[in-house]
Amino acid sequence: MEKPCILATTLGAPGGIYKCFEPCIEKHFTIIPYERFVQRKEDFAAKIQALFVWGGALKVDQSLLQSLPNLKAVVNGGVGVDHLDIPLINGFGVKVSNTPHVVDNATADIGMSLMLASARKIVEGHNFSKFRESDDFPESSLGTDVSGATLGIIGMVFYMLRPESEERAVGATYCASMKELLQRSDFVMVVVNLSPQTHKLIGAKEFAMMKPNSTLINISRGLVVDQDALVEALQKKMIRAAALDVTYPEPLPRDHPLLAIPNVIVLPHVGTHTMETSQIMVERMVTNALAALAGGQIPDEVKA
Repeated sequence: MEKPCILATTLGAPGGIYKCFEPCIEKHFTIIPYERFVQRKEDFAAKIQALFVWGGALKVDQSLLQSLPNLKAVVNGGVGVDHLDIPLINGFGVKVSNTPHVVDNATADIGMSLMLASARKIVEGHNFSKFRESDDFPESSLGTDVSGATLGIIGMVFYMLRPESEERAVGATYCASMKELLQRSDFVMVVVNLSPQTHKLIGAKEFAMMKPNSTLINISRGLVVDQDALVEALQKKMIRAAALDVTYPEPLPRDHPLLAIPNVIVLPHVGTHTMETSQIMVERMVTNALAALAGGQIPDEVKA
């Protein structure tokens, strides 16, 4: 029996799904690379039933949607769907899905890694070992303790019917206001989704509330933080440091002021960038696509 066709950027190409995950997809689908589709639309347009979106390499716009008459689903790898115009896609009778929760552990890992690396100046220590001109540690190499510090998590959610029980179980304390959390925390970690309500959620007002020795860690989306305000807060020593897995744009231009500030760590959005998590993400994409093509309930459908 002929396998249904899906459209994706060429596996292994920059910005696309890695080649090592191809067998997982090809077990169920025939992959039509976007580059070949553009050259031979008349041959493939009617066959394609799902789009596999990995990052921002494949632009799902009105032109593409109009060219795919039998499209049933846009299947996104990852949680964030701010790069997709869901009302537009739904307007064509096409459903959207993502891969929530499977990325939670890997993203938490990168958040803790950034906190430890920033606090203990891991990057500076590595560079000292690699490029040192002296055997003496400069005063600027002094880090700060994580043990005994207060970590404030913006976006932490308790799911149990009695959230206070879960708070006690993990040793957490719920803050009734953002101001309270910012004023109490030595490390502030941002884990919210990007939405109109969270756009530039952390700005000049919030930095003014933070401790002078505090560190901002962002593992959500770049636009959740006002980067201009962050640069000013760091330059004026309103906060001690920042550790970012996400920025805007991504990647940052090489002359961006954040990259010139020594107490800033910037990663290229690698929160879910592990073999195990990526494998699960691809498998979940396949599950969502199969459900959409069968006309059933998509496990991870995202609605406008």
